[in-house]
Amino acid sequence: MAQTPTNPNPNPTDLSSLPQPLHQSDADEDDENVKQLRECSSLYLSLQDCLVNSDRNWKACQKDVQALKACNERLKSVKGK
Repeated sequence: MAQTPTNPNPNPTDLSSLPQPLHQSDADEDDENVKQLRECSSLYLSLQDCLVNSDRNWKACQKDVQALKACNERLKSVKGK
């Protein structure tokens, strides 16, 4: 007799069993620090993802580093006015 496969997630709207996005727990723990980055927070998290994916190779992530740097400088110049 063939058994019907069991659905490991019977409620498809229950997202608690899905894996969290990369660095989600880091963002939760450091939420206040990430919030301080305001508009630059997504760039910061992208840089973190790049570093994880490239085995912490900063040279491979220079595009993300430069984007975060430019965002921070833009915020500083706006704040200084």
